[in-house]
Amino acid sequence: MNKGWLYVGIGAVFEVGWVVGFKHAHGLLAWSATLAAVALSFLFLVWATDAIPTGTAYAVFTGLGTLGTVVLEMTVFGEPFRLVKVLLIAVLLAGVIGLKAVTGGRRKTAADGGSAPGHAPSPAGREGGDA
Repeated sequence: MNKGWLYVGIGAVFEVGWVVGFKHAHGLLAWSATLAAVALSFLFLVWATDAIPTGTAYAVFTGLGTLGTVVLEMTVFGEPFRLVKVLLIAVLLAGVIGLKAVTGGRRKTAADGGSAPGHAPSPAGREGGDA
């Protein structure tokens, strides 16, 4: 599995955390965790865009976040089950899987000799000390 897809998945998990946190957070600790989840979700999304196209990464990120949020709300927080909602989520999931399937190889970054201006350093950092 490409690291970019792993980062999209991890970011989507944090996205579910902050979306649910916005609705259910009460108190300083819960709000602090919610804000940390916001920062981490987008940090992982930025790292994912080093390996996969930004539009594809964002579409999959939001699709997985939506799926996770709806499932969590129905299973944990008592959101009513609606067949139409589940079917539409299945269509969304099919789109996410389709995007992953048709997205090609790794994008060239500045470290590879390509040009990727404005990208944050990857989690592993950059060699040579010029971040």
